[in-house]
Amino acid sequence: MRVLKAMLRQPAALFGLIVVVVVVAMAIAAPLIAPYSPDNQMFDGLTLEGAPMPPSDQFLLGTDTLGRDLFSRLLFGARTSLVIGLVANGIAVAIGLFIGILSGYLRGFVGGLLMRFTDLMMAFPALLLAIVLAALLRPSLWIVAMVIALVNWVQVARIVYTETRGLVERDFILAERSLGAGHFRILFMHILPHLMPTAIVWGTLGIATTVLLEATLSFLGIGVQPPQPSWGNIIFESQSYFQAAPWLVFFPGAIILLTALSFNLVGDALRDILDPTQRGRG
Repeated sequence: MRVLKAMLRQPAALFGLIVVVVVVAMAIAAPLIAPYSPDNQMFDGLTLEGAPMPPSDQFLLGTDTLGRDLFSRLLFGARTSLVIGLVANGIAVAIGLFIGILSGYLRGFVGGLLMRFTDLMMAFPALLLAIVLAALLRPSLWIVAMVIALVNWVQVARIVYTETRGLVERDFILAERSLGAGHFRILFMHILPHLMPTAIVWGTLGIATTVLLEATLSFLGIGVQPPQPSWGNIIFESQSYFQAAPWLVFFPGAIILLTALSFNLVGDALRDILDPTQRGRG
C-alpha cells in the first residue's frame, strides 16, 4: 500500500499505471470485447478494389489486408505480446538473479567464471543474437519467449552481482556466519530479500524492452507466426500498405510505443520508491 500510495502521488507513474492496467485488462477480456474473431476474413471487410477498409462505425480501427477487423486483432495481439513480455522477462530476471547471487556470493574461481560468461554474452548485440537463435529454432510463442529470455538476463546478473558483493561484507552477514548459519540460510533468508526491490524494478522495466524486442522479431518475420496475432506481425503483414492504409501501421505502432512508455514510467517510479538512495535517504 505504501508503494501504491507513493505512485499515485506521481502524475507520470499514475499515467503509466493506468495505461498498463487498461492494456492488461483488455488483453484478458479480449474474447468478450472483440467484436469479431481475429481470424475472421469478412466479405465486407474489403473495398470493391480489394483494399482494406478505413476506420468506421462497423470497423472501429479499420480492417487489414485480408478483411480482418484490426481492433479485434490488436486485442488478441495484446495477449500474445504481454504473455511473451511477462514470461520472457520473468525467466530473464530469474536467470539473472541466480547467476548474479551465486557469482557475487561465491566469488573466487566460480564467481569469476560466471561473470566472464556474462561479459561474453553482453558482448553480443542482443537483437543480433535473438535473430540468430530465432532463425535456428522454429518460431512460436514459447520459442520466442525463450529466445528473448536468453538474451535479456545479462544486465540483471551484472547488477545483482554488484549488489551481492556489497551485501556479503555487511555486518549482519558476517554475524550470521559467525553464528554458524549455512550458505542456504544466508542466501535465501538474508541476501535474497535485499535484492527483491532490484528484481521488481528490473522486472517491470524489462517488460517494455521485451515487448519491443518481440515486436521487432515479429516485424522481421522470425517472431510469432501468423495467423496468431501479435503487435509486431500485424505491422509486418501491413508494411506494404503503409501509404495506402496508414492505420494498419499507425495503430499497432502507437500501442507498442504507449505500452513500452507506460511500463518504463512504472519501473522508474518503483525504482525511486524502493531504492532509498533514490529518495535521498542514506
